[in-house]
Amino acid sequence: MFPDFQYLLQSLTEHEMPEWLSIFKTFGFLVALSFVGAAWATSQELKRKEKLGLLSPEITTMVVGQKLTWSDLTVSAIVGFILGAKLSYLFVNLHEVSTDPMGFFISFKGNIIFGIIGAVIAGGIKYLEVSKQALPEPKTITVKVYPHELMTEVVVVAAVGGLAGAKLFNALETWDDFIKHPIQSLTSSSGLTFLGGLIVATIAFYYYTRRHGIPFKHMCDAAAPGIMLGYGLGRLGCQLSGDGDWGIFNTAFVTQPDNSLRAVSPQEGLSALQQYEQTFRLPPQPYTYCAARSGLPNWLFGMNFPHNVGHEGVVINGCTGEYCTVLPIGVFPTPIYEAIACIILFFVLWSLRKRFTRTLQMFGTYLIFVGIERFLVEQIRVNYKYDWGFIHPTQAEILSVVLVLMGLGLLLFYKDKQPIPAPPPTEPTT
Repeated sequence: MFPDFQYLLQSLTEHEMPEWLSIFKTFGFLVALSFVGAAWATSQELKRKEKLGLLSPEITTMVVGQKLTWSDLTVSAIVGFILGAKLSYLFVNLHEVSTDPMGFFISFKGNIIFGIIGAVIAGGIKYLEVSKQALPEPKTITVKVYPHELMTEVVVVAAVGGLAGAKLFNALETWDDFIKHPIQSLTSSSGLTFLGGLIVATIAFYYYTRRHGIPFKHMCDAAAPGIMLGYGLGRLGCQLSGDGDWGIFNTAFVTQPDNSLRAVSPQEGLSALQQYEQTFRLPPQPYTYCAARSGLPNWLFGMNFPHNVGHEGVVINGCTGEYCTVLPIGVFPTPIYEAIACIILFFVLWSLRKRFTRTLQMFGTYLIFVGIERFLVEQIRVNYKYDWGFIHPTQAEILSVVLVLMGLGLLLFYKDKQPIPAPPPTEPTT
């Protein structure tokens, strides 16, 4: 696996890479890329709805030519201080920071001297920038702001709400571990529950759209394909980093001394799993035996995630560095399954977007797709199961069923008073 860009580039080039590349995590990069992909798709849909007359611009006023205020100067100085303090500490203590960059950036660690220098530089730049634009008499102007022009703010709302929800629901799902290590759980790049992120991000979207006068139903329809694309790209980050979001053990594959996987018999695979449980005093682990199907690669059925970012498994012989563990038995690579499924479903939604005649049909279809996809993959994922007597569902299974029912409700019972107008006819070419 490739927990950071140092590992990734070393694998691609087969040459040693500088240690500072370890600061850039593959999971974080793919998450950032997923937001970019989702923002692009959503922006395209918002523009299309604006042309259909479904979305109108927000009329707002703004003052131009104002002189620098103390509040603006203070904010710039604080940002400069944080950047100066953090970046200078990072360069001097690279190895320490690379092991836990998220924890470092939210800690109080930093170089105060360089922080002060950064504050002075940032304040000076802000002063010069505002001074160039200042007018003798500030003017108030009226501007139109279309919904697609708010995508930067929308991405911030989605990022904050989605990550907060993902961490919150993951904490509820793994409560015992969260109580033992709350700070580590909150700052770790692993441990994200997508459905929890979707719920909290949707609530944040609702209040954001109300504030800017954007019909919430149209925002839901516009964002649905992009969210599906973003989720698929984000799951690639889980796969590359090996963040622990994989499936149950598949005892058809056992790890060899060179970290490769070898296909074995059911008895040999079960014996290897039992030895792993005894060595680390683990409770019985969920597993199944599923040999690779003819014509399909073995890695689709089992992967052992060497150098995974979650530090799961056994120590790799002769390995030095931060990420030196490998799973002794193969597991189902569920992030790959979800990435493939969701990227395909994105193209399905994208091809259907102009065929819907009522609002929330797109969003209802998205809820059904994502609910079914997640429910199916939960059958081979490792998750905490609730004891409801006759059934033992996981949190994701419960939420998946709720999402499917909500989607069916929107498709079958929601009647919009204002149907979506047909797109204007295109001019014939001569």
